[in-house]
Amino acid sequence: MVEKRATQARPWSREELLLAMNLYCWIPFGRQHSHAPEIIELAGVLGRTPSSVAMKLNNLTSLDPEEQLRGVRGLTGASLLDRQVWNEFHENWERLAAESEGLWHEKVAGLNATHSSSESGQTAHQQPFDSNLPEVSNHSDRITEGERRVRVRLAQDFFRRTVLIAYHHRCCVSGIPLPEFLIASHILPWSRFPAERINPRNGLCLSRLHDAAFDRGLMTFDEKNHLVLSACLKDYLPNDSLNKNFLAYEGRLMELPERFAPDPGFLEHHRQQIFQG
Repeated sequence: MVEKRATQARPWSREELLLAMNLYCWIPFGRQHSHAPEIIELAGVLGRTPSSVAMKLNNLTSLDPEEQLRGVRGLTGASLLDRQVWNEFHENWERLAAESEGLWHEKVAGLNATHSSSESGQTAHQQPFDSNLPEVSNHSDRITEGERRVRVRLAQDFFRRTVLIAYHHRCCVSGIPLPEFLIASHILPWSRFPAERINPRNGLCLSRLHDAAFDRGLMTFDEKNHLVLSACLKDYLPNDSLNKNFLAYEGRLMELPERFAPDPGFLEHHRQQIFQG
């Protein structure tokens, strides 16, 4: 009689966890299950079962304070490496977003088809990936200028996709759903707050028109996330176009995202330092 030996589950590597964390940040909560195409795709790349990948995403959920506030616990059993990768992301969004996005481009089959089709409502890449781009270095003190540009672009791709999906590809002011008209807008300016450039909680999904107004301080959001218009903008009233595109939304609550709610401190800075009052 041949004795059957129990097989031990293969430990997750850091590279695998970077891919899982990338997916965790943008896959809608309702698709974090073994039948979701994104999970099946990643499982095939990793040589794991879809159930294993779905379980890992639920392990990551247990580390997510936003989910805990909603009463969602996820699955217990997150490993020390799970926690380490989670903390690395939240301590340095730009570096980890670029590293994981580079791995995603390199490893995940069917990337262009998946992400371009999702621009219509699932996932979104700003532009197709150039396979001739150099590999992204993990050592920020030794990267070349070319590597730096690649890293910035990869991080921007991650930021745009994550923010737009969190807001269900709709402007949080007007509800415009066309990806071509949408911007992953920064609350804290890109040039002045490098540590928060790729933090999804520093993002709002806005139409190009409302992004321009927000960027220039012509509108903001109050402590309860209601739209506030600048006196500078109101100086041009009455005006049919401004009435339709801005005045009609004044005082209205922004459409909040499924995850990565805008950081209240970031919005306060916008009100105090950028908004023209």
